[in-house]
Amino acid sequence: MIMTNLSYSKTPFWYWIISLLAFLWYALGAYYFISQAYNTSAYRSMYSPEQLMVVDKMPVWAIAAFGLAVFVGLVGVIGMFLKKNWSKTLFLISLFAIILQYVYNVFIGKMYELFSLAENIRYFIIPIIAFLLYYIVSNVSKRNWFR
Repeated sequence: MIMTNLSYSKTPFWYWIISLLAFLWYALGAYYFISQAYNTSAYRSMYSPEQLMVVDKMPVWAIAAFGLAVFVGLVGVIGMFLKKNWSKTLFLISLFAIILQYVYNVFIGKMYELFSLAENIRYFIIPIIAFLLYYIVSNVSKRNWFR
């Protein structure tokens, strides 16, 4: 039997806190995606009639990008908990899916014109969080905290 002598550094406590927060973040995104996919009354109540007209015209590819972003990100978080290197790839895919979705939301649908400043802040926060998670997992991977 061949044994490898790989040593893994002990994972600090802050990593587990970030993993838990990331899980809650992506779980919330999954909830919003499912609400959108099933067109629930809770989902529709989040928007004004003008906003609903734009949201209802969202193309399938933008909705699919939203679903891909949240569910791939959620599996990436599971990879974080399991300390697996493949979580880095999943966070990168999630980030690209967010960017693809934003091509519609910001540039084509111009949804920012219908939202308040506070509501528009999410257009900056969501990709920043996705990038930070990718960045954290990439650096953790370099430090041999992953298998």
